[in-house]
Amino acid sequence: MTSQPPTQPETVVPEHPRRRTSTRTLLVVGVLVSLLLAGIGSFYSSALPDGLEFVAEQTGFADSAQEHAAADSPFADYATQGVDNPRLSGGLAGVVGSVLVLVVAGGLFLMLRRRDDVPTRRGD
Repeated sequence: MTSQPPTQPETVVPEHPRRRTSTRTLLVVGVLVSLLLAGIGSFYSSALPDGLEFVAEQTGFADSAQEHAAADSPFADYATQGVDNPRLSGGLAGVVGSVLVLVVAGGLFLMLRRRDDVPTRRGD
């Protein structure tokens, strides 16, 4: 009996090669999702006290709390000053906060990124 060499399986080539998602598309979709989550999710955030407030109430020093310096700001207490609808007020505050974070983070990214395309001087 003669043995035949093993055959290799055929490579299946898809009819339509998969397109890669561009960085710009990924960035735009990420920003839109974050703004939707901030706008819609802000209304559903808990109104119950957070951990620090809970501990302050349990240990008895909650009465010594003072208003912070930004208590009169347009977005204090996760609400938008001058907007009567609580859903819209919280959503707007969430969207504005997200936009501010994205602008600061984007600005830092642009300032601190590595620049490989900087022309070098002769002799370097």
